[in-house]
Order: sequence, then structure tokens, then C-alpha cells
Amino acid sequence: MDLDFRIVAVLSPILIAASWAGFNIFRAALGQVQDLLNKNNAT
Repeated sequence: MDLDFRIVAVLSPILIAASWAGFNIFRAALGQVQDLLNKNNAT
């Protein structure tokens, strides 16, 4: 069972871009949650 190199060549940039976007979205969401928690604790 050989994996065609073209499949890897096409899917790898898509997977890298999707994981990078997910990382950035998660980081922004985590920052918003921390801000919300800090505002609730300050009042």
C-alpha cells in the first residue's frame, strides 16, 4: 500500500494552515476568557 506523494503535498499545507489558524483562535479566545474572569474578580 503506497501513499501517493501528491496527496501529502496537497494536504500538508492545508493541515499546517488549519492548525495555525486554530492555534491563533484558541489563543485569542483564551485571552478573552481571562479578561472576563479578571473583570468579574475586580468588581
